[in-house]
Amino acid sequence: MSVQEISVTNNQKKAIKSAFKKRKSVYMEEDNGDLIIEFAAYEDYMDENDKTPIEDVIGEGILTYDAEFLVFVS
Repeated sequence: MSVQEISVTNNQKKAIKSAFKKRKSVYMEEDNGDLIIEFAAYEDYMDENDKTPIEDVIGEGILTYDAEFLVFVS
């Protein structure tokens, strides 16, 4: 299992969650506030909606696209 951990601000984390408000199955939120996204589910979302909400929030070039899970920490 490969994980990419990405440091974000609380506002960025809220923006990512907000982007998936209609499809909450894309992410899980841990008790400590970390946001976990299965990359395969994110790819499905991008294909279906033709949007890249994570890149829109954190910028291009941050995701490695080879991780199974993205973990956003603040």
